[in-house]
Amino acid sequence: MKLSILNLVPLREGQDYRQAIEAMVSLAKLAESLGVERYWIAEHHNMPNLASSATQLLIQHTLANTSTLKVGSGGVMLPNHAPYLVAEQYGTLATLYPGRVQLGLGRAPGTDMRTARALRRGAIHPEFMDDLLELRGYFENTNPVSAYPAAGLEIPFYILGSSTDSAYLAAELGLPYAFASHFAPEMMEEAVAIYRRLFKPSKHLEKPYVILGANAILADTHEQAQQLATTYMLFALGILRNARRKLHEPFASLEELWETFSVSPQEQAWLAQRSEYAFIGTPATVAFRLEQLQKQVEFDELMAVSYIFDEEKQHYSYSLLKNVVDGLS
Repeated sequence: MKLSILNLVPLREGQDYRQAIEAMVSLAKLAESLGVERYWIAEHHNMPNLASSATQLLIQHTLANTSTLKVGSGGVMLPNHAPYLVAEQYGTLATLYPGRVQLGLGRAPGTDMRTARALRRGAIHPEFMDDLLELRGYFENTNPVSAYPAAGLEIPFYILGSSTDSAYLAAELGLPYAFASHFAPEMMEEAVAIYRRLFKPSKHLEKPYVILGANAILADTHEQAQQLATTYMLFALGILRNARRKLHEPFASLEELWETFSVSPQEQAWLAQRSEYAFIGTPATVAFRLEQLQKQVEFDELMAVSYIFDEEKQHYSYSLLKNVVDGLS
């Protein structure tokens, strides 16, 4: 099993956007020192608590501040972009940083529909498959027009998904598949099974490769991990209530969080379901749960996202997780 990191570049209470981006770079440097497989940056729009809107610029900034780390998009939401411009932008990045740039590609807009219209100005948008093939054509230089300096460059593509639709597509194209079980756990098993069953080898990939996204919060004791996880729970609650909050300092307990924000039993149940594949606890507990998940779902790589308020404790959590994953490999 390999370990990677996903970053949505969240703002913490008391931070501005510049400080959130500085924290993104700091975490990237840690990721490089730990030797993680890849570091991906998400794309979201019209969300005041996230700085991950101009993803390609954040990727460039991360690449410039690291030396060997592979950095990619988690992902480029193709409905928001003309494939031609994506090819030009990421072709430029790959020219500046050879062998370090990756393209995770998604079919969702990563925002609400009003913002999606603002991004594309109401343009009629092709099917996701058509966009993918057009984008690939620019790198292979087989389209009627060329996208320089992308033409002729090899950049690895990854299909992102949170439903079974993306599993069929990744299998048909013979590409690696990254499933977002950190926010859509319901279809994970079915989607991975479809992908592995229908996978067609391609010139890009001989056999299936599955990356699972998961929330992960590790600490020396169970109590410490549970307390740190209250930040994540409030962040997730904000998604449910459409109240986009910055990362909040942890509460003493979940009970204090429930009481402070009047969280109903139904909301608590939703949060529990959403956290079904979250790895929260000590290294020993997380190692056991990862082993159990590997028996349940065949996956090759864990891509962790960690909503921890204190940056130092977040870095320590990732260090513990890397040790756990290395011990299972």
